[in-house]
Amino acid sequence: MSKRLKSTPREDGFKMPGEFVEQDSCWMAWPQRTDVWRGGAKPIQEAVVNVANAISKYEPLNVIVSAGEYENARARLGKNVRVIETSSNDIWMRDIGPSFVINDKGEIRGIDWIFNCWGGFNGGYYFPWDLDDKAAFKVCELIGADSYRTDFVLEGGSIHVDGEGTCYTTEECLLNKNRNPDLTKKQIEDRLKKFLNVEKVIWLPLGVYNDKTSGHVDNLLHVVAPGHVVLTWTDDKNDPQYERSLKALKVLENETDAQGRKIKVTKIHQPGPLFYTEKEVSTLGYNLDKQCLHEVERLAGSYCNFLMVNGAIILPVFNDKWDQKAIDTLQKIFPDRKIEPVYAREILLGGGNIHCITQHQPKVKNKKAK
Repeated sequence: MSKRLKSTPREDGFKMPGEFVEQDSCWMAWPQRTDVWRGGAKPIQEAVVNVANAISKYEPLNVIVSAGEYENARARLGKNVRVIETSSNDIWMRDIGPSFVINDKGEIRGIDWIFNCWGGFNGGYYFPWDLDDKAAFKVCELIGADSYRTDFVLEGGSIHVDGEGTCYTTEECLLNKNRNPDLTKKQIEDRLKKFLNVEKVIWLPLGVYNDKTSGHVDNLLHVVAPGHVVLTWTDDKNDPQYERSLKALKVLENETDAQGRKIKVTKIHQPGPLFYTEKEVSTLGYNLDKQCLHEVERLAGSYCNFLMVNGAIILPVFNDKWDQKAIDTLQKIFPDRKIEPVYAREILLGGGNIHCITQHQPKVKNKKAK
């Protein structure tokens, strides 16, 4: 039986590795909410199937699904996808699932952050989210791993690590008063160091413009190797994203990572800009105020919201003029990985993308849990 530990990964000699290391498997959740997803959630289910099919070509994939949707999911997902009846409120596995930490003895554990749906009753995206907050512990139970239940709110998409002592995050998200209003920046940084077992936190000011997560770092940049990140970019100085990306670039160019290396930054031009269409808004099932969503509202599109898997990059594309440029840029960075583009506009309509709906599980020696 998995235990909830009262210590921290740093105390126990565990740390979070970079996403680029070899993986044991990946985790996703099946969508069914009709108050968040349009068309009775059928279009988003198709998008999830496409992402799942791409991932499962390269590594084992686990998909948690409610009892009522089990047969539907099982029938539509590939035979090599493991479908597990486990309840959740929605599909954002990066944020609701465990952030995995490993040690040198071949053991794996999970960090179980408090999840409040990106703001609780002060800007949260949907209600309820109680099942989502239980998802991390359930996943740890399924793999027989102990977990660390934290004492503060954080989502997995709000952090990136390089596995060598550096964490990247944004002030816009982690310092938002709808997460941990009683904690100072230093107190939050101390917690990141203890739970991720890192030595340095690089704070970027802002995330992607109009990101409903309050600026998750995984939509702004991706750590592709120790000392190397890709950054969402635009050359249009009139675009609201320009100043955001420029501020991030200035921080990155003037910082060194935990190992003292100068950080290499590769720019990836953003898609679009992309906007909701009138048809998309009219078919949304939101029980939230639908008037706030209309054809002139900007979508937080980004190519940096990709997933690394064994031998491949699962890349969100949008049938946009910048798609091929993003593919070419990443192929140069990852010559030994296959770039797998997946049309992902439907996921973006819900406020995130491929990295947001997945959680990678790193491989450990001997696959020994506990």
